[in-house]
Amino acid sequence: MTHDSKWVRWLVHSVLMGFSIACIIPFVLLIMSSISSEDSIIMNGYSFWPDQFSSKAYAYLWDHWGELGRAYGVTVFITVFGTAASLAMTSMLAYPMSRQDIPLKNFWALLVFFTLLFNGGLVPTYLIYTQVFEIKNTIWALLVPGLLMNGFNVLLVRTFFMTSVPPALIEAAYIDGAGEIKTFIKIVLPLSAPIMATIGLFEAILYWNDWFNGMTYVTNPKLFSIQNILNRIITDIQFLSNNSNLSSTASSKMSELPSTSVRMAIAVVGVLPILIAYPFFQKYFIKGITIGAVK
Repeated sequence: MTHDSKWVRWLVHSVLMGFSIACIIPFVLLIMSSISSEDSIIMNGYSFWPDQFSSKAYAYLWDHWGELGRAYGVTVFITVFGTAASLAMTSMLAYPMSRQDIPLKNFWALLVFFTLLFNGGLVPTYLIYTQVFEIKNTIWALLVPGLLMNGFNVLLVRTFFMTSVPPALIEAAYIDGAGEIKTFIKIVLPLSAPIMATIGLFEAILYWNDWFNGMTYVTNPKLFSIQNILNRIITDIQFLSNNSNLSSTASSKMSELPSTSVRMAIAVVGVLPILIAYPFFQKYFIKGITIGAVK
């Protein structure tokens, strides 16, 4: 390795390290703000090392742990089940569209692409889901609307199947006596682990962060997801802090409520599981699993 290439390598690594630090800094500031006292944030603003540490924000969330625990259970269920169902439907639709010998494959691709450009609008969508499918205040309201299958993901998986799964490998499976389903499960899906993991991570993040479906279709508190519960906690804090009709005793207690730091704590509680799960999916983002499959 020449001297110039070493400098280029060092420069590239330094730039990438700088970008990594820039991505980590906001999360560090978020965590430190969540354990700062309310007075410290008001007087000095957000800082990486607050003057006064306080656990009042997390203590406030702990007081609502009954609601938070149930909401976490709902969110974990819809994230796991919804991601698995979305991957199954996406891959099963994308695979026939990627085959050259499937009739009308361009027509189905056009229908999928059409959904990326046009939709019925919020009001017709709400009426269809609530009056025709009757999913309001059911767990299906958090799983189906707008999240179960995405046209962009279907086209992305179809492209991966067409470019990364060798047709000769599929023909070899047919010669060995494998049918369509066995070929899809035993050959295509194992070779598609990178795109499946990538789409699965995207879908999991969408399900975990979804609050719109809960706000639109769910009024039963037992079905609230973690995002809806956290949003309601913020709304309650704002109401209690701004309500001028409270008694003097209640007003003094509300003035001590960590309204600013609790927002940071809520953000930490909402994003921490995704941050923990992300490194386990990162290794699947590297392509090249099909190299050498055709000899």
